[in-house]
Amino acid sequence: MTNDRYPLAGFDVHRVGFGAMQLPGPGVMGPPRDHDEAIAVLRRAVEAGVDHIDTAQIYGPDVANELIREALHPYPENLAIVSKVGARRDEAGGWVPLEDPADLRTDVENNLRTLGIDQLAAVNLRVMDRTASDSFFDDQLAVMVAARDAGLIGGIGLSNVDLRHLERAAAQTDIVCVQNPYNLVDRSAQDLLDECVARGIGFVPFFPLGSAFTPDNPVLGNPVVRQAAGELDRTPAQVALAWTLGVAPNVLLIPGTSSVAHLEENLAVADIELSDDTRAQLDAVGSNQLA
Repeated sequence: MTNDRYPLAGFDVHRVGFGAMQLPGPGVMGPPRDHDEAIAVLRRAVEAGVDHIDTAQIYGPDVANELIREALHPYPENLAIVSKVGARRDEAGGWVPLEDPADLRTDVENNLRTLGIDQLAAVNLRVMDRTASDSFFDDQLAVMVAARDAGLIGGIGLSNVDLRHLERAAAQTDIVCVQNPYNLVDRSAQDLLDECVARGIGFVPFFPLGSAFTPDNPVLGNPVVRQAAGELDRTPAQVALAWTLGVAPNVLLIPGTSSVAHLEENLAVADIELSDDTRAQLDAVGSNQLA
């Protein structure tokens, strides 16, 4: 694929990276089902050219970061490790928003400690409540700016935000990436993607294959996707990822897996060329919001 790289917080990364969310156990809690396979996935990813890994202290918690450190430390100089802060996990595995903006700094430092690094390429401020006040968002953003100015992070990103959050944040500081749900059937973040294109900001879609937390998957089960997969002799996941990668030049994929075989399939999407007709059919699938 042409234009297969994009700038990210001072790095120049391949547009297909790796997301560490699936490395811990079920529900993103506890140790991996197969520790050795998780280590092998990470090492194979970097060996295959992955230079952008997305992780978080709350994946496990702690588990994903500790696996990354065990598998890859000392890290290649060109490896951009990106994390996110803004939430904690409760005993039941629920995702709980941080109530005190000052705790963001602690979580940034915890990421650095478990990963064994002095600086993260970028850290995304995860907005857990989009209805929270602007002043609360500003206070959180100020903590992120202070962490960047202290050299703990190279760039500030946003996650799970509305367009107003991006505009408000960008008026106060540089934003290097935005992470929001986006896939064939959920294009509710299209306005964010368009704004990121206009501003030269990387857009990192999460759930590009549909949510991992819903029993039915309207992306992989879509008949148009399945037909295209059959015609191209690819998997439905590969077709959906290839479509997403081709939406805009600033899209940075971070498909995750705990399987080396699935990793190889995910990385291969960079070489898939969808015909104009196939892309038009996939474009027409719709933009219904996922439940």
